[in-house]
Amino acid sequence: MLNFQNKLFETNDFLIGIELVSTRGSMSDASAIKIRNFSNELVACEQLDWVSITDNAGGYPMLAPTALGKQILYGGKDVVIHLSCKDFNRNALESAAWLLASEGFNNLLAVSGDAPIAGSEGLAKAVFDIDSIGLLTLLGNMNKGLAVQMGHSKRSHRLNKTNFLAGAVTTNFKLYENEVIPQYLKLEKKIECGARFIINQIGYDSRKNHELIAYMRRRNLGQVPLIGNTYVLNPGVARLFHEKKIPGVVVSDTLMEVCQKQGRSPDKGKSYFLELAAKQLAIYRALGYRGAYLGGLHNMKDLMKVIAIEKSFSPGDWKQFAAEIRYSRPYEFFLLQEDPETGLANPDKLHPAYLSSLQKRVKSRNISFNYRLSKWTHGLLFTPGKGLARKGEKLCAKASDPSQGPKWLRLLEHTGKAAMFQCKDCGDCSLPDIAYLCPESQCAKNQRNGPCGGTRDGKCEVEDYQCIWSRAYDRLKYEGQTDRLLEHSPVIQDQGLRGTSSWANNWLGRDHQGKKRNADKKPPVPLVESFSDGN
Repeated sequence: MLNFQNKLFETNDFLIGIELVSTRGSMSDASAIKIRNFSNELVACEQLDWVSITDNAGGYPMLAPTALGKQILYGGKDVVIHLSCKDFNRNALESAAWLLASEGFNNLLAVSGDAPIAGSEGLAKAVFDIDSIGLLTLLGNMNKGLAVQMGHSKRSHRLNKTNFLAGAVTTNFKLYENEVIPQYLKLEKKIECGARFIINQIGYDSRKNHELIAYMRRRNLGQVPLIGNTYVLNPGVARLFHEKKIPGVVVSDTLMEVCQKQGRSPDKGKSYFLELAAKQLAIYRALGYRGAYLGGLHNMKDLMKVIAIEKSFSPGDWKQFAAEIRYSRPYEFFLLQEDPETGLANPDKLHPAYLSSLQKRVKSRNISFNYRLSKWTHGLLFTPGKGLARKGEKLCAKASDPSQGPKWLRLLEHTGKAAMFQCKDCGDCSLPDIAYLCPESQCAKNQRNGPCGGTRDGKCEVEDYQCIWSRAYDRLKYEGQTDRLLEHSPVIQDQGLRGTSSWANNWLGRDHQGKKRNADKKPPVPLVESFSDGN
């Protein structure tokens, strides 16, 4: 019997998975018993290829996914466990990964996670010690045999190799160019760092879904299985999505009107929403997705209904469905030009508006004096092998405390960076990685390897300010350097440097930049160049 990994890479079958959202409370609670009974039915369902179980979805505390997953896995059905960075630091994530490997849970979905919005006795503090790219890197190292230090000695040994099949999530359902392009670039970085399959975020626009798979193929990523997300709506959930209560998920005004109208029908739109999900499955199948990821289903009857409806369609029906399911928003950014015959994306043509915006390279309000000064100063002080960098290295090496450097220099660093960037003294600075924007003080999730998927029209999902990655994109776009936005990744911040001088750490090779200084790096393939044969 083929497992999930074999099905992904050794068959051409269109795979079907379903998402189970865990519950708060023990397995003896009524809500858990209900999910457990549903799980037993899912194990027996031959049409279902795997069950995916969330990890504190939406930022709420929930029963650990393995509690639900064991009976499914041991019953013979493949399970994909979500592993989120919002509640665990890297040690706890590694510990959780060892437990999962020991229990036979080898299929993982690495996610940064939604910011916590609840907790016992008040709001919980988010962790975000590492992000999804950091987690993918950790899991990849575990698959190679993690090298660990032996006690306090400098000797190390390798632990037994794990066999994780790690996946990741992506989204192009964003409103602005400076949201969408960074998401595409981060998708590439996730794959580079070990993501073996990709699930797209919830969305209701066939052109966007086609654009995503077309992008992957044009960027030579077509060998990575892409799984389409299909969430079965109802009027209440549609309202939550429309009000942007769920980070990264959008229901447009037009679709909301349809949902409200259907909600007034005798069955409150249930038959319509099940058919809409089935149509999305048909579109994913026709576009070449490897499968579909079903959410919002809570009983076997509805699951089987969606599958049966999709099977009843004729092979060419998907084109009509694709024309129907085009619930984009006004002024929404598209990377690829629309195909006038299908209404989908033209795989060979970048959108004229995007090309025009690249040529204009309009100076935005993000091109500040701070940015120009910071860039000039960094080039002056931290260019490897140059005079001032060598001088700084010597000064710090000879200081009474090399981790701080000379006191006068440390005072200059601390005062200047606090005034300009609200510096938190992390000691492992990512300012030059993010166009001189600080992820510690200006990103609620401390995202150092690209944006999370939760932005709302360019704004942070937690705080009411523009995402630093959108701002960084604007700065690099003005200079024609957008393809280098994530060239620095992956960054795994060293918390042991906190409270020390980032200048000294850079000069002495202790921070992430210093450690990578001598690493060979391939230059990124420019986005426009990869589409140049069609433009």
